[in-house]
Amino acid sequence: MIDPGSDNSAFLDLAALAPGLERRDPGLWFARRQAAISYPARGNAAYFSIEDKSFWFRHRNNCIIDLVQRFLPNGVFFDIGGGNGYVSKGLTQAGVKCALIEPGIEGALAAHSRGIDPVICSRLEDLDLPPASMAAAGMFDVLEHLEDERAALRHVYTLLRSGGRLFLTVPAYRFLFSADDKAAGHFRRYTISSLTRVLLGSGFRVAFASYIFAPLPPLVFVLRTVPTWAGLRRGTGPDRDAAEHAPGGMTARVMDRLLAMELTWLRAGRRMPVGGSCLCVGVKP
Repeated sequence: MIDPGSDNSAFLDLAALAPGLERRDPGLWFARRQAAISYPARGNAAYFSIEDKSFWFRHRNNCIIDLVQRFLPNGVFFDIGGGNGYVSKGLTQAGVKCALIEPGIEGALAAHSRGIDPVICSRLEDLDLPPASMAAAGMFDVLEHLEDERAALRHVYTLLRSGGRLFLTVPAYRFLFSADDKAAGHFRRYTISSLTRVLLGSGFRVAFASYIFAPLPPLVFVLRTVPTWAGLRRGTGPDRDAAEHAPGGMTARVMDRLLAMELTWLRAGRRMPVGGSCLCVGVKP
């Protein structure tokens, strides 16, 4: 165990905010309870080596950072289910004060190795945070892993202060559900309409919602969904994931050009009508 006073994230007094947390070597915070999660045991480790080279993670980060900078209220940003810290690192570099919450120890250690501080190894519901204690939170490709999505959103709603923001990304379109979704522990995919409904039903007002990754639905359908229907695809593999996330040659150049155009469109405050993911910000009135 280490001295909680040695925490260098001076912008957030976690010991006071959540007295049940304990800080241990090498500098992670832990809740007393550790429950099971719907995520592959080696999921974070598999993606840690891919993220920095991936067009998908890079573009998603660019879209998230732009949205957070436009809608973030004053206060600390809680990255819920933050995995290896790729999003938190990008936000931190953009000047956003981040605290990362990740229930998987491999992801929490990876986030710590990226310089994120504080990193809390816990599920959100095990932290016993007081109501109205958050200014902003993000759940980036997290909601689809939660069987009871409404209970999760209501819990976050309770933790946000009035005017607080919740930023979300989720995979799009039920018809694209494949063996890769099942292997990743997904319960569902969304449309902007279905995501908006569940947010409104949980008390949020939707300030912005758009699809992102407009070029991807046809590719996902051909490369993942159809092979799943034909019984030819049975989940992910590290070599295949690396190839799909970091294509080379002409494919990479075309994808980068298309996604750069999409980012320009989004930065102008416009919305994409189609895409492989949904990007959304909800506001607590």
